[in-house]
Amino acid sequence: MTMALVFGVLLLLGLCGNIASGGQPVSTSTPGALDYELPTSEYETPDTFNAGTVGPLYRMVHIFLQVVQPNDFPQDMMGKIIQRNFDFSVDSKEPENIVLALKIAYYEIGILICTILGLLFIILMPLVGYFFCMCRCCNKCGGEMHQRQKENESCRRKSFALSLLVICLLMSLGIMYGFVANHQVRTTIKRTENLTESNFRDLQTFLNETPKQIDYILAQYTNTKNKAFSDLDGVDSLLGGRIKDQVKPKVIPVLDEIKAMVTAIRQTRDALKSMNDSLTSIREGSEQLSTNLTDVKKSIEDSLNNNNNNECASEPAKDICDNIRSELSNLGSNLNIIQLPFVDEQLTKVNDICETDLESLIDKGYVLIDEIPGKVGEQTVDVIADVKKALDSVSSTVQNVSQSIPIEEVLSRVSRYINDSNSYFHQELPKLEEYDSYWWLGGLIVCFLLTLIVTFFFLGLLCGVCGYDRHATPTRRGCVSNTGGIFLMAGVGFSFLFCWILMILVVLTFFVGAHVEKLICEPYANKQLLQLLDTPYMLRKDWQFYLSGLMLNNPNINLTFQQVYSDCKKGRGVYATFQLEHVFNVSENFNIEKNTRKIIKELDNLNVDIDNIELFNKTGRDNLENFVTSGIDEIDYPLYLKEAEKSPTIVDLLVFASSLEEKTDKLPDGNLKQDLKKDVQRIKTIHQEQVRPLQQSLDTLKQSIRTLERMSEKLPERMNKTIMSLDSAQNFLSSNISSIVIEETKKFAKTIVGYFEHYLQWVLYAITEKMTSCKPVVTAMDSAVSGVLCSYAADPLNLFWFGIGQATVLLLPAVIIAVKLAKYYRRMDSEDIYDDVETVPMKNLENGSNGYHKDHLYGVHNPVMTSPSRY
Repeated sequence: MTMALVFGVLLLLGLCGNIASGGQPVSTSTPGALDYELPTSEYETPDTFNAGTVGPLYRMVHIFLQVVQPNDFPQDMMGKIIQRNFDFSVDSKEPENIVLALKIAYYEIGILICTILGLLFIILMPLVGYFFCMCRCCNKCGGEMHQRQKENESCRRKSFALSLLVICLLMSLGIMYGFVANHQVRTTIKRTENLTESNFRDLQTFLNETPKQIDYILAQYTNTKNKAFSDLDGVDSLLGGRIKDQVKPKVIPVLDEIKAMVTAIRQTRDALKSMNDSLTSIREGSEQLSTNLTDVKKSIEDSLNNNNNNECASEPAKDICDNIRSELSNLGSNLNIIQLPFVDEQLTKVNDICETDLESLIDKGYVLIDEIPGKVGEQTVDVIADVKKALDSVSSTVQNVSQSIPIEEVLSRVSRYINDSNSYFHQELPKLEEYDSYWWLGGLIVCFLLTLIVTFFFLGLLCGVCGYDRHATPTRRGCVSNTGGIFLMAGVGFSFLFCWILMILVVLTFFVGAHVEKLICEPYANKQLLQLLDTPYMLRKDWQFYLSGLMLNNPNINLTFQQVYSDCKKGRGVYATFQLEHVFNVSENFNIEKNTRKIIKELDNLNVDIDNIELFNKTGRDNLENFVTSGIDEIDYPLYLKEAEKSPTIVDLLVFASSLEEKTDKLPDGNLKQDLKKDVQRIKTIHQEQVRPLQQSLDTLKQSIRTLERMSEKLPERMNKTIMSLDSAQNFLSSNISSIVIEETKKFAKTIVGYFEHYLQWVLYAITEKMTSCKPVVTAMDSAVSGVLCSYAADPLNLFWFGIGQATVLLLPAVIIAVKLAKYYRRMDSEDIYDDVETVPMKNLENGSNGYHKDHLYGVHNPVMTSPSRY
């Protein structure tokens, strides 16, 4: 842990050098397309360690330890012990020492009780075994090969067998735990090697990542500078475009309005000209039409009144002629065009206005607005060049700072240390494997010893149950049953012989494993161990905070192990984690104001002059005002429309011709009919050649009148509004263009400076918060404590003593039951009553039937007992 912290500090010293503190969080708003993200690597070492399928077994042992030792981690007590430097040689009669001893005893009460019980087991079991063997040699303690007949013998035998079977099964479960734990111990070295290699690779990746992060930081300055250069090269479109965008909403609508008015003037001129042309055409056509209709009318009347023709004298021709004669009054012109005056005066005034090229004046206004970006580009060439030089100077500063950082030397030293540590680990690995093999072999022997004892018990049960004959007398039991009894006694003998050795191993491993779990693993997992180390004046009496005194040479700074662990776990940078702002000034070489002051100074020289923009000159303005006095609003448009909407003739000539032709067809053949036929044809010709063109002229006149009427509607108001808008826009340009230019120039300069402010803020944030994250160091510490010590060593060790201890403790009831059960399976040398014909039932023996009493030891054919065989 200490070396890891030293490594982090050395690395940060190389990175920061003379840099000052003051890291600022990077701005949430990223200017332009600039977005920075330090390159990070994926680390392969896991943050947590999963025990896999044996996890439930480990949890079971943890629960047992929690029952045995339910007390919380004793921070106060451990603090006092640490402050004494684990020296207990002080006079124990002092009250403080007595209190501390009592606290230790109270905390250790569960472990001490279990340890004492184990020691009693270690001491008493060999003694009991010794005296048991001595007693049996003296035909005591069941040593005589004689089985007393007792009540409920069958039930007792079955109870003993079933109890021993259950105990053996429980012992087998404990032995299985021992085998599993021993296998986990066997794989500890390999898993430790893999975990260590993984941590070494992560640390090496961490070292390789740091130069990449520095290169990335430097490369991002190049990207930032290129972005600024791109904006500076596009100053015409950016700055000029923004100025143009500010002007356009005020100016372009006015120019569009004036353009619409100029278009209206041109349309008015065209309409007046068309109106005059239409009036001329209508007058000429109307006179010609009136003359021709008069001639046709006179021709028809002459034909009807001709005395040489007597066709109209008789009926029904007379009525037809009279009818035709009565309708001739409708045959004539319907127009009174003489009363409509020409509009020559208005046309002359509008033509005078149109002689000025108003469209070109408007286009010039548009061009002046569109030329703003170009003017900005032309006027800022020299300033942009100076700004680029200032940016290059900042680039030189950044490069010089990067070259002044002795990162390669520091990384080389740290990398050498890691490589040496890795080499040392691999050098010592064979020794660890050798010691692990010894432990594994010893654990295997222990498990096999217990397995041998349990096997004897199982074989004894198997042979005893299978070979037992309830009709056989104790002296005539079969070989299989007798072998079962021998197996049981062999198991008892091996139990007495090895149980105390097994219990010694259990007590030792229990005492070590329980304390590692309760004093290291659990408090490390819940951070109580770190809280203990963070206790003020704990590790050194003159230091309030040990870590800050060690790392920062200032023990009064609140720098704690728990805070460092938490920050490193989150991937925070070493600078912020160890609060190195109290030692180093990270912003001295990356000072924002210092590095941007020169840029701001050069950008202050941006001076854009786009005054004297004239949207519409005085000539154009005068013409607009003259259009109002052109007189088009004084024309009597209703009068013109009234005449234009009339029909050229009183009656529709085609209808009249059709009616005349129909009546003519009813007349008898003759000269009158022929003459009227000719007149009908003349009427149709007049309609085709004169009335229709005249109607078209009337329609054109009507369209021109309506156009002029629309143009002249509220003309003064509209023109005044247009002129006022023009004056307002021109005043806006004259009054505000300078302020707009200044404002947009400041915004442009702020954007350029903002790139570098954002970059420098990010650099500070990256160095203080993100760069050189100490997470691999904390992961290595977790791997050493949570992984190797707790998961790979302590958990298998605890499972081992739990399983072996369970099996060893169960040997005590197993021995007692096996000794009692062996009497029911072994072949006895003598028995209470024997009959060579049949065995007397137990109930008869007890009641004294057939003349025998239960106190009689031998029957008629019972041989004299010799010294019975002994265990």
